Formats: sequence, structure tokens, C-alpha cells
Amino acid sequence: MRRSSKRRYGSTVAAAVGAVAMTLSVGCAAVTGGSGPERLLIGVDLELTGDGSELGEIYHNALTLRVEQINELGLLGDRELELDVRDNRSDSATAANNAADLAGDPEVMAIITGGCGPCAVAVAQAADQNEVPTIALAAPSGVIEPAEERRYAFKLGPNADHTSEAIVSELRAEEIDTIAVIAVDDEYGTDGLEEMTSAAERTGIDVVVNQRITGSDESMQSAAETVAAFVPESSAPPEGGFPPPDGLPEQGQPDQGQGDTDEVGAVVMWAYAPMAAEAAGHLRSAGYEGPLYLDAVAADELFLAGQSGVALAGATMVFTETLVIDEVIATSPVRAARKNWFSDYSSRYGTYNAFSSFAADAVQLVVEAVNRGPDEVDRVVLRNIIENLQMEGLTGTIRMSPAQHSGLLPQALATLVARGDRWRLSS
Repeated sequence: MRRSSKRRYGSTVAAAVGAVAMTLSVGCAAVTGGSGPERLLIGVDLELTGDGSELGEIYHNALTLRVEQINELGLLGDRELELDVRDNRSDSATAANNAADLAGDPEVMAIITGGCGPCAVAVAQAADQNEVPTIALAAPSGVIEPAEERRYAFKLGPNADHTSEAIVSELRAEEIDTIAVIAVDDEYGTDGLEEMTSAAERTGIDVVVNQRITGSDESMQSAAETVAAFVPESSAPPEGGFPPPDGLPEQGQPDQGQGDTDEVGAVVMWAYAPMAAEAAGHLRSAGYEGPLYLDAVAADELFLAGQSGVALAGATMVFTETLVIDEVIATSPVRAARKNWFSDYSSRYGTYNAFSSFAADAVQLVVEAVNRGPDEVDRVVLRNIIENLQMEGLTGTIRMSPAQHSGLLPQALATLVARGDRWRLSS
């Protein structure tokens, strides 16, 4: 794993991805110098070390591969794309410093930041102060909200409202009326818990238990035991029994949530990989044997190995079709491009990771915006183009607007099931 704090990449490896051109036009003439093609520089802030380094390296790999493909295919005309990659060490203060440093380089036209939520928020704040278009791959809504303070910030990560609506749709189809929600204890977990509770209430589903977890075994075990031990009010002892000790809920009453008359019909897990698989393992150990639903950030590699495969067996997850595109027939150029990306990434890095396509789309978003602009594109012009841009990405349909800076449309989401040793389409 490369750990240098500043890197630049050029075109070095050919990639046979002709269908990837999809909506990308090459109609913009580039201004070239006598020494070679004009350089288009994108700054990148990733968590290459620290707690988020596993996902940061996945984004790094995907960005590197996509830049090589773009340069090899000439998707920027006479321009050549390069990256200036900085390590934020999974620290928001370092991320903010990186963003300010990158913004101080007049050659940097845009910044891409990774999956660390606090880091992405810090970079978004710095980007607005320095007027540099920034595309975040992190999930929290705070990356792009409040809108009046995030004019230069855009997001391609999963959206909690879209995911919760998709999960509720599946719950209603299975006639599940009561759920427990286990959410990671951070900003995105808060987004998820609020959106999931709201979506459930609108459709008559009761959230009878909700629990917050961290990465510790203790918090995951405690949450799992609380869910598994939930007893509906109808199962409470007859009136006149001994009251519980001070500070403890009465038997049959959930310590959190709105419903109190039915058992837990399903558990919705709102946590990142691999935490989601670990928490699922604790649930099974605690005796919970019911349905398990996962939000999009639980996605990881295509194949499920070891204890993760055991814990997640039969689980339902909302994610994009690209994770399982190898079992989808390429009935359109868009799907052919996604299959090519899946194949190219898997061939380069040995396996396919769910979030690689988000990073590739972040690069593609900048390329598309540059190609739609004038010969001389500055940061303000680039921001204005991105804000109104629509394209068919490798992840799904992406549509930005002045009112919505999170581009992935809900139609891009699919329902996947953990079956055998891998994720598959549910139908």
C-alpha cells in the first residue's frame, strides 16, 4: 500500500472499455503547449492511513484505474488527466488542511474526497471557502447541507432517504409490521435512524427498538442482546408482580422506539462494512433468527467469506446493480460499460469492491463537466456545469441540480440477497 502524501499519475496502462464512452463527449478543443498535452489536475483527499484506510485504498485503486482508462481512450481530447493525492490519515483536521493546500494550487480544478464522513464535511467547508468544486464519496447529508453553505460541495455516496424508502418497500412486500434498527453512532447513523423511522411511520411499520453501535464488540453485543431479548407488552407478567429495579424498563417495554405490542419482525442494520457483518454475527449469537436488512454502506466485496458469509446468509441489502452486474445481461451500452468496469477492476485488483464505481464516477463527473464547458474552464464555470449535469454513470443515473447536490438517483438502487458465497440480485 502506497502511503506518500502527494502523488501524481499519468496514463500508463491501456484499458479495453470502449462502451464506457456512453454519455462522455470529446467535443471540447484543448489548448496544448509545445511540450505535450495540457494537464487537467484533480486534487484527491483520501483516508489512506488510520481507521478508514481500507475503504480509502479501494477509492485510490479505482481512481487510479479510471484515470488511466480516460487518458488511454482520449476522453478529454488533447488534455491529459492527473491526480494529486493526499492522505488525510482519517482525520478531519488533516483533511481540511489538505483541501486548503490543494485549493491553493491554481492548477487543481476540482477535489475528490473519500468515505470518511467528518473528513468529507471538513473538505466541503474548505472547498466553499476557497471556491473549488468538490465531490465527496462519503454518505452523511452534512457533506452537502445546509445548501446555502455548500455551494461548491457535491456528493455521490448513498443517500439515507433513498435507502430507507427502498428498505421499507421490501418490508411492506414481506408484510413485516415491526422492526428494530441498529445504527452506527455517527452522523450517517443519525441520518439513517431518522430517515428509517420516518419512512416506517409513514407506512404503518413500528420501530419497537433502536440501538446505536460503535466499532467495539461490547456495543455490538449489547445492541444484539437488547434486540434478541425484546418482549412485547402482551407477554408481560400479570399485574402485581415485583417492579423492576430503578432505572430499568418494565418487562415487555422497549427501551426505545414507538411500538410496544408486537415482536421484532425484522432488524434493519445501518452500519458500514465490516461492522455490519460483525454486528450481524452478534445478533445471531444472541439468538435472533429473523430477517436482516442492510443499508447501502454495508456493501463491501462481491464475495462473502468466513464468518461474514455465515452472519449475513440470507440478508437483504439495498445497493446498486453494479455490484452484481456480472449476472446481468448487457442489454444496453450503459450496462455493457458497467460490466466492463466490473471486469477491469476485478482483473486489476483480484476481486470486485462495491464502492469502486462511486470513485470512478467522481472522476467521470469532472471529465463530463470539462467536456461540456468552453476551452478555458475555471473553477466557477466547472461548478456551475456540475450543478446542472446529468449522466449515466458506472454506479447508476446521476443527476445534479441547484436544489440537489447529491447526484445518485433512487432508481439506481437494487435489492440484493446474500446467497451462497456472494451477493446476488433478489430476483
